[in-house]
Amino acid sequence: MQLFRLDGKVAVVTGASRGIGRAIAERLADHGARVVVSSRKLEACQQVVDAIRARGGQAVARVCHIGRKDDLQALVSATESEWGGIDILVCNAAVNPYFGPAAGMSDEAFDRVMAANVRSTFWLTNMALPGMAARGGGSVIIISSVGGFQGSNKIGVYNVSKAAEMQIARNIAIEWGRQGVRANCIAPGLIRTDFARALWEDPAILARTVKHSPLGRIGEPDEIAGAAVFLASPASAFMTGQTLVIDGGRLAGYPHLDD
Repeated sequence: MQLFRLDGKVAVVTGASRGIGRAIAERLADHGARVVVSSRKLEACQQVVDAIRARGGQAVARVCHIGRKDDLQALVSATESEWGGIDILVCNAAVNPYFGPAAGMSDEAFDRVMAANVRSTFWLTNMALPGMAARGGGSVIIISSVGGFQGSNKIGVYNVSKAAEMQIARNIAIEWGRQGVRANCIAPGLIRTDFARALWEDPAILARTVKHSPLGRIGEPDEIAGAAVFLASPASAFMTGQTLVIDGGRLAGYPHLDD
């Protein structure tokens, strides 16, 4: 058995048109998986598909708005129809429309965060899990955040949603483990993506993050993708219900304060 090979496996990655999602989609394909590249914009997804195919991988693009239940069901159904089922599900797409103290957050913004980051993950996993179990098992990977372990005066509700995702993974592990399905989270620290641009482009936040990181820098998308390959592959066959923190070591020693 080759521990990190994914030949014959079908992977669905949400939010896969850029950043961490794109890096994961590309690396899963590099290791042999057939990848469904999904996000709201078909053209952006197709660019990723073209890049994967140019390296000899297999991929297709599928439009999906994670806030729409019908879109999520269509994503699952189309994958099952075209490639027989789903073996690897990466729930990566997320939103964070508000930056500031939680007391100033509107109800609309709160509902948007919880719907996109928590409810959509709950919906999508419940749609995919029965088919995954019927195929003999699989791996659910939820991209959470190191913020799920911390409070924050800038992204507090986002952090609440990311903590909830960790619990979703634990519940899946308990409910579906005997059917061969594993579920784990990855909790990235600050990664150089468009999604986190408001953080790493803020000189004060960037300086503080780097100062308190044992590695002395922020992360890159590919440094999260490697962990996703591990969690998708036979190398992690005895791991479920866990959260893998990838933050340059910051959580290990820094007090969890923003100021």
